[in-house]
Amino acid sequence: MPIYKVKLKCKQEIAAGTMAFHFEKPAGFFYKAGQSADCTLINPAETDAEGNTRVFSLASAPYEADLIVATRMRDTAFKRVLKTMEPGTELTLDAPYGSFTLHNNASVPAVFLTGGIGVTPVKSIVLQAIHDNVPHRILVFYSNSRPEDAAFLDDLMKSHVTNPNYTFVGTMTQMEKSSREWHGESGLISKAMLLKYIVDLTLPIYYIDGPPAMVTAMRKLLSEAGVDDDNIRTEEFSGY
Repeated sequence: MPIYKVKLKCKQEIAAGTMAFHFEKPAGFFYKAGQSADCTLINPAETDAEGNTRVFSLASAPYEADLIVATRMRDTAFKRVLKTMEPGTELTLDAPYGSFTLHNNASVPAVFLTGGIGVTPVKSIVLQAIHDNVPHRILVFYSNSRPEDAAFLDDLMKSHVTNPNYTFVGTMTQMEKSSREWHGESGLISKAMLLKYIVDLTLPIYYIDGPPAMVTAMRKLLSEAGVDDDNIRTEEFSGY
């Protein structure tokens, strides 16, 4: 697989403690919505035992002009270097990888159960699906502590308004710590919450991604609800 050099165009904070980085898309670079990339810093000012490479899902949809990655900003050498990178700085990109992509059979609904920064591939898939006007029924359940912590929340909510085949269900677990209004769901994603929006839980294909504990809990919930393991696809985001 080719190794690309990509230049940073801009960066921005998109949620509390979370930043998005926009890179130039190399000529001839193609990927499917939901795929990921190995990103490697070039001669960084500092490094540590975790090394100079991280795997990031591409948060941008393939039709978009930029390549976007987003991450929680932990206090590691990699994240410190990334945070202080100036526009024009290059890093290497080994991509694309992964099969966390929308299934082909449009008669089967797609349900995404995601939380925190696990939303990055979901944003890519949803925006591309709406851009392509795919006939799939798509539902996204997105859990966060507060709206302030929810990366790409506005993108996912706006998409819900423009496409009748797409349903967005945001839920917050610690609204008592928030200073923003919230009119969506509250509490953890549960079987009761799913049943408010899905008549038969055994019909869709489910995509679960987020922190390992959430992935485990959602897989257990679905298995107990009678969902076939073949209809559950997972991707864990550990360490961020």
